[in-house]
Amino acid sequence: MRTRGNLLKHLIGAVFMLAVPLEGAVAAPDSPKGSLVIIGGALRGDNADVWQRIVALAGGPGARIAVLPSAAADPERVGEAIVARLNGYGAAAFVVPLAVRLAGSDYRRVAEDGELAEAVRGAGGVFFAGGDQARITQALVREDGSRSAVLQAVWDVYRDGGVVAGDSAGAAIMSSTMFYSPNSVFGTLRGGVSDGREIAPGLGFIGDDVFVDQHLLVRGRFARMIPAMLKKGYKIGLGIDENTAMVVDSRRHVEIVGHKGALLIDLSRATTDAASAGFNVSNAVISYLDRGDRYDLASHTFTPSEAKAGGRLLAADAMLHQPVFSPDILGRNAVVELMESLIVNRRVEAIGIATSGPQSLLPELGFQFTFSKTRDSVGYMSAAAQSYSILNVRLDIRPLDIGQSLTNPKN
Repeated sequence: MRTRGNLLKHLIGAVFMLAVPLEGAVAAPDSPKGSLVIIGGALRGDNADVWQRIVALAGGPGARIAVLPSAAADPERVGEAIVARLNGYGAAAFVVPLAVRLAGSDYRRVAEDGELAEAVRGAGGVFFAGGDQARITQALVREDGSRSAVLQAVWDVYRDGGVVAGDSAGAAIMSSTMFYSPNSVFGTLRGGVSDGREIAPGLGFIGDDVFVDQHLLVRGRFARMIPAMLKKGYKIGLGIDENTAMVVDSRRHVEIVGHKGALLIDLSRATTDAASAGFNVSNAVISYLDRGDRYDLASHTFTPSEAKAGGRLLAADAMLHQPVFSPDILGRNAVVELMESLIVNRRVEAIGIATSGPQSLLPELGFQFTFSKTRDSVGYMSAAAQSYSILNVRLDIRPLDIGQSLTNPKN
């Protein structure tokens, strides 16, 4: 007869037989007891999976949730709209009137208001609205870089077991570095990033070791994450798509919830050639986590959603055998569509091209993205619908002189 302890070990082992190790390593920071809900932007009002999860993590029906519209261009209107939405899902939300653009208000004085800080501290959750993330840090961080009273109250909610959620700009501030005033994705590849201009300190709720970006798939932003991560020394980056959330619990388990998915970028083995002109990177690793999938930041393992648990794809099962190519790898959903085509193909390599566009002064300049399957690459497909999870695809990026390539094909 099994003891209770042995039975528990058996069950844990059975669960992790589905788990696939992902490359890279992440060191756990001091562990708050709460959770994060990191939303990639454009969260729809009917996305019950995400809204209900926020309310549940804040304490369930009647949970007090402090809404911070600090990023919004029209904070009063946006704050009230989010409160109405949360209350429609059973919360007892309230607006925190702290925003740079709130008319007739001194945001620095409000950020130090003791009564307001106590109201936030007494909530079960905090929700950061979308807009411009620079306005969030301007409103909540003191000029000397320390936390205002209200920001400290938000941290207290998180450390004591509450939830901190953020949509779009509210997602960008989750890492210790955020995009501040970025160029276009292609412009970031061409010109890089500088502290205090394209990037700046975020609020760091997810820790100092994971970089976060949003609006990822619809805007091709995976490509701008890599220069920023290299600049600041990040090994792991998580980019979440629109109307979708990453739920990160106190054990640093990530679950994808909502409409689409997220990209995991691993630079732990990546290299760059400083002698080569233009941005380049070799041996980056990219994975696509679909809704329902889970990723453990501590053990670096992936667990597929229930819909994909028995749908692991084997190389021998690949039916397609045709070139995989994208002429606009920065286009809407292009990177995931290319990875899906590659994982079900007998070919081991796919090519994506990024250019500055026909209106650019330098339309002949571009970048080549080479995606390669390795022995660590794995795919999963759901049985009910044609959706994929794709793990550990190698990514190399190099500059491409399209004009010279067309006129001088031997080069």
